Amino acid sequence: MNEEMLVQIEEIVGKAGVKQDEPMKLHTTFRIGGNADIYVQPKNAEEVAELLALCKEENFPYYIIGNGSNLLVGDKGFRGLIIEIGRNMSVIKIDKPKITVQAGAMLSQIANKALEEQLTGFEFASGIPGTFGGAVVMNAGAYGGEMKQIIESVTVLSQEGIIKKLSKSELELDYRSSCILKHNYIVLEGVIKLEQGEREDIKQRMLALKIQRIEKQPLEFPSAGSTFKRPEGHYAGKLIMDAGLRGYQIGDAQVAQKHCGFLINRKEAKASDMLELINYIKKEVRTKFGVELETEIKILGEF
Repeated sequence: MNEEMLVQIEEIVGKAGVKQDEPMKLHTTFRIGGNADIYVQPKNAEEVAELLALCKEENFPYYIIGNGSNLLVGDKGFRGLIIEIGRNMSVIKIDKPKITVQAGAMLSQIANKALEEQLTGFEFASGIPGTFGGAVVMNAGAYGGEMKQIIESVTVLSQEGIIKKLSKSELELDYRSSCILKHNYIVLEGVIKLEQGEREDIKQRMLALKIQRIEKQPLEFPSAGSTFKRPEGHYAGKLIMDAGLRGYQIGDAQVAQKHCGFLINRKEAKASDMLELINYIKKEVRTKFGVELETEIKILGEF
């Protein structure tokens, strides 16, 4: 990239907020990934809009991330700008029974705030290791709950740099999809509506779900959660298990013994190993059951 553009990025977010040749393995839950040319953490919507406008003007590649919990980055990294909407944009405001949440807030933080305020309905998301923004984009769900059950509205930034507020119906929230994905909107904040509950009941529900996760998920290894979307009429994990792939390994990338829907980094897995494993699983499941698995995780950069 040219020096002039670097200076412009530093002017937008401040020199201290710009990292060059940043290892993406530090910013993904897989703990995998080569270096990004530039990595920034904007502090507000205005900075995000300015960065977007600059990248468009200069035809410079960029990618928005949250907690990196749904992301596989190639070993050769990403040639462009990574914009992390994370802790710098993570304010949570309570106005019972509603909560206004900035996109960078972690779902666990929101769940704990809801517990403090005795608001119920968010327990299902308490253990999902992602940000609010990412959860809205993918209509994240677990244990019978989905974001679409509690979302009231979401404020987004369009590719044209326009900030707009979308109602629940306008979001077109469906299984792991939304209009945000279709239009490449960037989530800035949203409003969720919960219900008044009893603190102890909420706490016990969160604890029960935590115990389930510990028992059924390979939390001791880096992963990106469920690697594949649920195919209609099937469960991805069961198809993978029935294909005889439990524990199957390429390098340090492995199908988890505990839950075949999870792919794990046993120690020093390469992104190329993980991608090869993903493609092998898809081929085996297609051959044996005629089912086409689709990845839930995003694949980014050069391999």
